[in-house]
Amino acid sequence: MKGIQDRGSTPLASTSLRQGFGWQAGALAKAARQSREATAGSGPSSNPLGNMYYVYLLRSRADSSRTYIGLTDNLRIRLAKHNEGGSSHTAKHRPWELVTYLAFSTREQAADFEGYLKTGSGRAFAKKRLW
Repeated sequence: MKGIQDRGSTPLASTSLRQGFGWQAGALAKAARQSREATAGSGPSSNPLGNMYYVYLLRSRADSSRTYIGLTDNLRIRLAKHNEGGSSHTAKHRPWELVTYLAFSTREQAADFEGYLKTGSGRAFAKKRLW
């Protein structure tokens, strides 16, 4: 269609996150901005085709009250390891299903967000928005 440009997606909740979740939301907004700039070919020299780091949320199919939050750079392999019993934290409640994952361009951003999701306010956010 003429006149319509795809500029990538913008997180719908970015404004409300910034207002409601303090410093964590600022990091999320910065990551979203950097992602948009890299996709548009301007801004910081991050490589959108390079390694991505994923924060993922799993739910046990055997016991739906069991959940797990983790970080990896290869989602398929990591999920397979969870389901093979390769992680002592998840082996008892196999099999696991992937509920949500979020991609980050740096390991630091992913680790910060994973840490946030494991806090009280992060758990509340995940319960309301990600599970």
